[in-house]
Amino acid sequence: MNILLQQVTIADPNSPHNGNTKDILIIDGLINRIDNNINYDAAQKFNANNVIITPGWVDVFSHACDPGYEFRETLETCTEAAAAGGFTTIFTLPDTNPVVDNKTQVEYIKQKSAGLKIQVYPLGNISKKSEGKELAEMYDMRQSGAIAFTDGLQPVQNAGLFLKALQYIKAFNGIIIQLPQDKSIGAQGLMNEGVTSTRLGLPGIPAIAEELIIARDIELAAYTNSALHFTGITTEKSVECIKAAKQKGLNITCSVTPYHLFFCDEDLKSYNSNLKVNPPLRKRSDMLALRKAVEDGWIDCIASHHIPQDWDNKTCEFEYAKPGMIGLQTSYAAIQTVLPELAPERIAALFSINARKIFQLDEIKIEEGRKAEFTLFNTNEFTFTKEKNKSKSQNSAFINIPLKGNVIGIFTKGNLILNN
Repeated sequence: MNILLQQVTIADPNSPHNGNTKDILIIDGLINRIDNNINYDAAQKFNANNVIITPGWVDVFSHACDPGYEFRETLETCTEAAAAGGFTTIFTLPDTNPVVDNKTQVEYIKQKSAGLKIQVYPLGNISKKSEGKELAEMYDMRQSGAIAFTDGLQPVQNAGLFLKALQYIKAFNGIIIQLPQDKSIGAQGLMNEGVTSTRLGLPGIPAIAEELIIARDIELAAYTNSALHFTGITTEKSVECIKAAKQKGLNITCSVTPYHLFFCDEDLKSYNSNLKVNPPLRKRSDMLALRKAVEDGWIDCIASHHIPQDWDNKTCEFEYAKPGMIGLQTSYAAIQTVLPELAPERIAALFSINARKIFQLDEIKIEEGRKAEFTLFNTNEFTFTKEKNKSKSQNSAFINIPLKGNVIGIFTKGNLILNN
């Protein structure tokens, strides 16, 4: 398919055309020409006002629930939601049934997703059965296509095992993703421990449950000189720990979720079960500190933490609701709404460029002769509704909330996919 994108503004710090409004001609999946005005009759033309184009976005932490929990999500519906949210690549969590702790499960996901709209990379387990007792077959999984390793929503608690994992991945220049939470602290907690939890009469999960694991794992990563990525950080002190580690030159990176930048624990006063997430929403000062860290460049990536839950597990008392929120379709709009001052180049870095570098994906650059893989968006108003939702689940606190930031579509695998 030949495509002519007309008068799009290029936001790619690595492109010689960064910041310029150009026509882009794509022939057979490659950027054939970039110029001020291109005439090419044998191409499908796309022209819309104030459209920004960046290298295709990457989400590093999505739960596709396949196999085992297809009643919540499938690879097909997850990638539909991702495409609608502007993502051309996603990493899927190993929290399936069975878990992704061997090459057979990695190959299942690779084969099943091969014909889907976007690129899917499975994340492999660190430990067998996510039990945190014995290392999984990481080398075999890497050879079969696992992009990185994590125990997903069951973070590794055993320091000795985590140390072994950090040492093991060095053999193939791998990277580990950790969701930082000491599960022995605030084990029965339902939300952030603080003034709001006391007022609501709900048991809390203290910030130190996260900060202890971050401090521990930074020390382990320093000892092994291995690559470690923290995802879903939520507190000001967590940011300071990671900032200090980066300043020391350690190979530490991090990502935050859009909903931890948009909401705080005060928003739980209505006991909205869609705001029950893990890690929990923290106090307002933590939320503002995370926003500042994004602005200042200490946060590397935005991770959707797209965690589908079925109706029964959300439409119930807050105490019994399972944590998680879908987020692929609202990630950009949430960020653009709370941080409207972010330059398009910073959006490109947060959603694409940094993740590609951290996880050693092929570089996507908007220049002639390169592979075409783009996300198209603008800063117009956007409201996420149940009718627009592509996920199989509905557990989003963003439904019917007016936002700023609209994804127009993506170009990937030789196809231009536009949102309705």
